[in-house]
Amino acid sequence: MAIRITIKGKVHEVGYRLFLLEEADSLFIPCFDARNVKINGKEALIVLVDGEKEQLEQFIEFVKSNKPENAVVEEISVEEFKGRVRDIEKFRASFNTSQLSKIVQVGVKMLEKQDKMLEKQDETIKKIEEVGRKVEEVGRKVDQTREELGRKIEEVGRKVDQTKEELGKKIDETNEKLEMLRSDFRDYLETNLREINSRISRIEDALRRAGIM
Repeated sequence: MAIRITIKGKVHEVGYRLFLLEEADSLFIPCFDARNVKINGKEALIVLVDGEKEQLEQFIEFVKSNKPENAVVEEISVEEFKGRVRDIEKFRASFNTSQLSKIVQVGVKMLEKQDKMLEKQDETIKKIEEVGRKVEEVGRKVDQTREELGRKIEEVGRKVDQTKEELGKKIDETNEKLEMLRSDFRDYLETNLREINSRISRIEDALRRAGIM
């Protein structure tokens, strides 16, 4: 006895076939098949099962009361199936091969993404290294400018000290000259005063002798 179960809704890529395969296996159902299809543009799962009446009744009850966590079941229909259903082990082998193929495809895509990520990573590393070189170059220029500025400041300092020293010497020389001028001028005044006083005394004496004073 064989039956055909049609399940409609969100039933693709949610692990529905493996979910039903495990239940059929636990009920020792010898013949099982399941495939994802589209009916009127909507997702559907067609399940073919062949075995003893009691096994099929238990399987139907399981299908109607259980579903994978992420599945959304909108409709379940059960009808008699007149064709042949393949052995459950053949379905398992085919299913495993199909899943392995998907895993390989996913792995290939992941490797492609990884290659692209590695390429971007290499580009990023190159940019970081380039930025690092530029930073080092700027650092060297800053150090060089700092050294040159330090040398110029020291040179200006030396010139300022030298100018200050020369100016001090000139001030000292000027003070010495002023002091000499003061001394000479003082001597000149004293000499002139003595001469004037002497002349005044002689004039007074002459006036007294003449009886004027």
